[in-house]
Amino acid sequence: MAEEKEIKTAAEETKAPAAAKAKKKNAKAPAFGVVHIYCSFNNTIVTVSDDKGNTIAWSTAGSHGFKGTKKSTPFAAQITSNKAAEKAVALGMREVAVKVCGPGQGRETAVRAVQQAGLTVSSIKDVTPIPHNGCRPPKARRV
Repeated sequence: MAEEKEIKTAAEETKAPAAAKAKKKNAKAPAFGVVHIYCSFNNTIVTVSDDKGNTIAWSTAGSHGFKGTKKSTPFAAQITSNKAAEKAVALGMREVAVKVCGPGQGRETAVRAVQQAGLTVSSIKDVTPIPHNGCRPPKARRV
């Protein structure tokens, strides 16, 4: 009898997490948000967030099948930002402010793709960090 009780409790434990996973959050995005475009020399990452900074949708060049040096191309940036913007439009977002960061090739192309996806761009801002005097240079070489 003790073994039967253990089997029942194990079966009950397996049912509880399954019921918790069945619930799905039905989220709706606000009408205004921010698109963060990060273009490096190696990749392009696009994140759509609300004005508080909570992520609504995101996309990377690697997640769309681009590998190696092709991830940093303007075409990859266009596809990446278009997919992220389409996800945001599907959730109900209409207007965005764009923040572009990094020295990559696809910066302008990514902004154009956000507009083509159906989002109204209210402002474009470059937030690339610029060093003010930077690091201390190495010691002079004595030969």
